Amino acid sequence: MLLTLKELFINEQLLSTFLGERKFKMLNQNISNIPWQQLTTPYGRGTDIPRLIEQKQYQELTELIEHQGTLWQVTPWVVLILLKKLSSKNVEEASLAEIELYLAVAHAITNDYQDSTHNVSTMQELLDKKYLWVENEEDDELEWEEDTPRGYEPEAFLGYYYFSFLLLQEAIPVFTAIKERTKSTTEELEELLALLKH
Repeated sequence: MLLTLKELFINEQLLSTFLGERKFKMLNQNISNIPWQQLTTPYGRGTDIPRLIEQKQYQELTELIEHQGTLWQVTPWVVLILLKKLSSKNVEEASLAEIELYLAVAHAITNDYQDSTHNVSTMQELLDKKYLWVENEEDDELEWEEDTPRGYEPEAFLGYYYFSFLLLQEAIPVFTAIKERTKSTTEELEELLALLKH
């Protein structure tokens, strides 16, 4: 019998023993209206991201959310959506490419980015109008030439790392359940879990 990861948590009480009071606080956020067109990637706007998520194009998504150790405006939102979907999948549906996406993000998050002191106080604040790019893309090149492009002010930029890290940490039970039941991603999951538990 195939069980979804959520069912595994209930059956084995992984969820309650690991999360205690936290109860997937970050992963339960409402994400209905993410303005992808006003969020940036290393290659432009995030307009194509919903399609790539739907088509499970994990390698392309990885290139848009992590580039040379840098995380982008779209990163925490992509991570949030993918982790929500992952928790509803059967264990066997978790692909190596998807696990490698989470691993790429985790590698970019050094200890310096795990401190909440200097970033926005909630993930939702990252969608504040002052951090979003204007809908018209004509002036994007000029915006990138600014000393600090919109959405890359220190408090927002640090937030991309901090909230991505919190989301990945909340998903430790998900990653653990996959590791215990599949062989194809064991090495990558062990590496990912080690990065998230330090």
